[in-house]
Amino acid sequence: MRAYAIRRLLLIIPTLLLTTVIIFLLLRLMPGDIVDAMIVELEEAYGSIEGYTEGQMRAEVEEELGLNVPIFTQYGRYLGVIPRDDGSFSGILQGNLGNSMWQRKPVVDLIMPRLPVTFQLSLMAVILAYLVAIPVGIYAAVRQDTWGDYLGRSFAIGWLSIPNFWLATMVMVFPALWWNWSPPIYIIKFFDDPIGNLGMFIIPALIMGMASSGGMMRSTRTWMLEVLRQDYVRTAWAKGLRERVVLIRHAFRNTLIPIVTRMGGLMPSLIGGTVIIENIFCLPGMGQLLIFSLARRDFIVVNALLLLSGILIMFGNLMADLLYGVVDPRIRYK
Repeated sequence: MRAYAIRRLLLIIPTLLLTTVIIFLLLRLMPGDIVDAMIVELEEAYGSIEGYTEGQMRAEVEEELGLNVPIFTQYGRYLGVIPRDDGSFSGILQGNLGNSMWQRKPVVDLIMPRLPVTFQLSLMAVILAYLVAIPVGIYAAVRQDTWGDYLGRSFAIGWLSIPNFWLATMVMVFPALWWNWSPPIYIIKFFDDPIGNLGMFIIPALIMGMASSGGMMRSTRTWMLEVLRQDYVRTAWAKGLRERVVLIRHAFRNTLIPIVTRMGGLMPSLIGGTVIIENIFCLPGMGQLLIFSLARRDFIVVNALLLLSGILIMFGNLMADLLYGVVDPRIRYK
């Protein structure tokens, strides 16, 4: 397993390099120009500056932001393989994610306070999704074609059909109109008030988790039905073992590999879901920062956030692959 993990980690390096190229180029193709936005803001704040034409202002802003060089030079400096004007190398390869174009702060300082919010929201969503999907999926498989099975499948289809952004909007709007209540929109730190913190996160995490649990429940039911038809399960029933022993020790254990695989594929949807949910519930996480930075064309911050998301997705898939050997000792990594 160690050699397999090392090979996978080495393969992540060129994948991340290609990811940086795609992100960097696509963001430059977006409509809108950060330089124009900055010039407009400067003129609104200070008025037209005497002796400066718009072309001169634009040239100075581009030089300050490092946009006065070709795009390949910009990418090389962002990566850290081409020296800057002062002759120094400072980029991703040197551990520097850059500075925000608008706030003039290191990107790391902007991300670190928001990282725990996104991490807690995603973790709670995953836990809720599995706590609901796996028991309901197993019950629907064991009680196939009964009312319990029909209700479980209807539950899954319903959550798959309802967009989580629409449901989140309804949760914010209608309780406020009908009962004068809305979820808290201010951050409560866990160590200051654990109960208040969980109460603030439970509704957005439940909406994200339920959206993911629908597909997970259907998959668990399908995999469980397939395993229940295997000869070794019939043999376990014929031996007179208790239902709980047959279902958990013989059947469910052999459905864990597809469930672990689904866990790795859950990461992209959760990261995308936090972008929407955080903005609706006013949670100061990385998703909210991403939308804010995109709106202002702060490409350095967007680059860092998308790169971090790519790293999380790749390591999530790697962890899922490594868990195969833990779930099924017969698997060998060669």
